[in-house]
Amino acid sequence: MRYTSEKAVKDVFIACGEGKRKFEIVNPLDENVKVKGKKMDIRVFEDPNGFSYLIWKNHKYQVDILEKNQNKYTVIINGVWYYFSIETPISYKRRKFLIKNEVSSKTERIVAPMPGKILDILVEENTEIKQGEAVLILEAMKMQNEILANISGKIKKIHVRQNDSVMKDDILIEIERS
Repeated sequence: MRYTSEKAVKDVFIACGEGKRKFEIVNPLDENVKVKGKKMDIRVFEDPNGFSYLIWKNHKYQVDILEKNQNKYTVIINGVWYYFSIETPISYKRRKFLIKNEVSSKTERIVAPMPGKILDILVEENTEIKQGEAVLILEAMKMQNEILANISGKIKKIHVRQNDSVMKDDILIEIERS
């Protein structure tokens, strides 16, 4: 798990974690990272068995990149999942500007977290629902998963029917904020 760059050695990237956490990676080739402006020494290596590890503050952590989609990553470090994106300083400022000036949509979409089959739809259109309530049951890998509402509001549109097969990120239900 080595980050390489085709640009000059002075490349700067910003790793944006969940929430407002931001880590500045000054030179990916040397694996220098700044946390709150303070330089941190982080070393990444792979053992002979093919497992990746990082050493930070004299502690060894097993690391595995589960998914990479453009600049977004899903990583497991010692069994804990982390989601982050890697940005250049310009793209980071642009993203912050767009978020700040974004017109808030009243409609929130619930998407399929994985491919599967719709076993049951637990809601109807034009009904009120609270955040955290189950809206449908998705079967994936022979396991039944309750898909929950991520906001409170009114069910605006149901895009699937019982026994439909869905792919990851397919829109299942739209909820209009109350």
